[in-house]
Amino acid sequence: MNCPYCNYSVTYKLKTNQEKCSKCKRKFSPNKILLDEKICESFCNDNNVNETAKSLETNYITVQKRFINYRKYLASYLEAQYSLYETSQYDEYVYLPKSKKKIKENIFEAQNFLTFCYDDNKVYNLLMPNLNRYKEQYRSDNLEEVYFREFSHFMMFNKIAKTKKMENPIVQFWNFFENTILQYKGVNSENFFYYLKECEFKFNYTKDQRVEILSKIL
Repeated sequence: MNCPYCNYSVTYKLKTNQEKCSKCKRKFSPNKILLDEKICESFCNDNNVNETAKSLETNYITVQKRFINYRKYLASYLEAQYSLYETSQYDEYVYLPKSKKKIKENIFEAQNFLTFCYDDNKVYNLLMPNLNRYKEQYRSDNLEEVYFREFSHFMMFNKIAKTKKMENPIVQFWNFFENTILQYKGVNSENFFYYLKECEFKFNYTKDQRVEILSKIL
């Protein structure tokens, strides 16, 4: 195994089962590197934390930390990629889990984001400010019922608009996002952005491309 720090090909084994580079003199663990590669591949193959930990027989927290870091790295990568192209079209989407749509108060937990299409078939998502900041204001002004009614009209319009553009990559991404986000069984508002970016990454690239890109980033 080449040195992961300088890529020098000559290393020697230590009593601790680590390897030491003959050039840069830095130590590394081949087992840890191999485990990281397998976790990366599992993430790119759409496996969740629990499935990955069980299949690799490793600690759940270890895998969870890796997944969290992957999403943060990918957010920066996707931002850079989008900046290289011109947007061809965009549309707005409001996401609220089906289990919460029947309760009026939950409208303030909805996530609103703009989806842009670029490079013919890739998408980029811009998360808008969360409505939760206005929750207490509407309650105090007794406008909650009015706001819920207007929001419901928007949701109905958005649903009709989707059916008219089924071949649009933006609509295809929304369907992909809705199916993918279900596996996490609830994502809090603070972390929603990173899960949105994970879906964006997985929509834009094949599984082989994902592994190659994420490996280079790491």
